[in-house]
Parts: sequence; structure tokens; C-alpha cells
Amino acid sequence: MLDGPLKTFLVLAEMGRMSKAAQKLGRTQPALSAQLARLEEEVGEALFFRTPKGLILTEAGELFRRYVEVAATSLADGQEAVRALSGLERGELSVGGGATVTTYLLPPVLRQFHERFPQIRLRVREQGSQAVVDGVLAGELDLGIVTLPVRSDRLHVEPWLEDELLLIVPPGHRLERRKTFRWKDLEGHSLVLFEPGTAVRTMIDEHLARERVTVSIVMELRSIDAIQQMVCEGIGAGFVSRWSLRGASRGLRPAEGALVRRLALVWRADREPSAAARAFVGSLRAG
Repeated sequence: MLDGPLKTFLVLAEMGRMSKAAQKLGRTQPALSAQLARLEEEVGEALFFRTPKGLILTEAGELFRRYVEVAATSLADGQEAVRALSGLERGELSVGGGATVTTYLLPPVLRQFHERFPQIRLRVREQGSQAVVDGVLAGELDLGIVTLPVRSDRLHVEPWLEDELLLIVPPGHRLERRKTFRWKDLEGHSLVLFEPGTAVRTMIDEHLARERVTVSIVMELRSIDAIQQMVCEGIGAGFVSRWSLRGASRGLRPAEGALVRRLALVWRADREPSAAARAFVGSLRAG
């Protein structure tokens, strides 16, 4: 709703008399006269003829009135849109995360969120942690789920949960019936791993280097399902999240200590998250 001189102008045009407009607006007639005079000075034209029968719009006043009414309608529509957005009745939410996050952790949360807020359009981008961080900083993503550590003072970082990586081996492999393995057991073995540069791949590479184990990396993939399928086909062993192992599937833990990464929620520190983003973070915290 318009306020100030423009609102006064529309009420004067509607009522046609200064006294009636003053009564409707709860203002004094001198105050309205002063406001109208300032508006006419800004516009550069007289907007009303002053007659004994009241105020009549000039040609300039009629033209100006059409534009002010359009502005009033646009403003009301804008206010309604903002209220709808803050009430989660419309809007968009973009979230980025790695393969484990987007394939296994987010789907149940996204389903519940969509059931609560069906008018919010959801966009999910599967990327490595650094690409997700870059997307959040660039404003392309509202929220990211990445592997710690995250080094940026431009991000709000909130630890979320832990993800354990387990070794899976092909059928008939000599480690198949064991619950644990030693890194030295992988010496000379063929491995199917995630692409270089991903957080999980970096962890595996660091452990192999620390234990001075030499392996043959026969395939590099982005998809967890693809890694599992290649392992089942006997191409090599691989590392996947425990969240991806279901039913009879099981993986082996390193005897030297669990292979754990910590996931965190990140968003721009210099921006207030949207209502949709705040609601989604609440769903993740509750999940």
C-alpha cells in the first residue's frame, strides 16, 4: 500500500474534496494541502483544478493518476509475494553435496521437506566439496553439504554428521569374509576409486601414502553405485560410505582405525539465509 504524498494524491482524486480526504486519512487539511503542493512541485505540473465544487484532476493529473495506481498495484503484489515467500508458499532452494549426500542422505529429508512445503522448487547439484563451496560463495547454491575442513571466513560452517568409509571387495576375494583389513593387505591390489580431487579420494590417497602402500588404480568414477557395480564385477576393491551399504552388503573397517570424515552445512556468512534455506537446515538438524 502506498503511503505519503502518493497516497494523499489518490485519496484526493477519489474524494474530490480536501475536507473528506482529510477525514479519511486522519490528517488536517493544511497538512494535506502542503503535501499536495510539494508533490505538484516535484511533478512540475498542477494536478488539480481548485473549484468551488472541489478538486478536479487536470490532464496531467489524470495521466499521473494512472501511473500511481499501477505503482500501488505493483507494490501490493510485491508485498504479497514477500509474505508468501517468508511463509514458504513459493520460492526456490538450491542445495549442493557429494555423491553420498545426494544419493543416500538427502532423499528422505527432501521428501519430508517437499511434503511440508510443496510450493518450494528444489534444485540439487551433485559435486565435490570444493565445487560446492565455490557454488555457495558465488551465490549459485543456497546451501552446501561438504567434508570438513572448510577454509573460508566467508562461510558459516555448521558440523552435521560423520560418515564412515568402508572397503568393499569382489566376490571370492581373500578378504571377503573378514570384518577388518590392514592397509598393507591392499599392497599391489586393484582399486576402483572416486575421481581425483574429491574429499573421499583425497582421504584414501593420504592413507595409502602414509602407510606406504602401492596399489593399482584401475578405474576412477563419480558414482557410488558405479563403484559398487564394478566391485561386484570383480574389477577391483573400492571404498564407499557405510550409508550406501544395505541389506546383506557389508564393508571392512581398517584395523588401524576407522576411516571417518565429518560433514558440515555451509552457507554464505554475509547473507541471511532465505526462509526456505532456514527451514531446510532445521530439517537436517532434526534428521
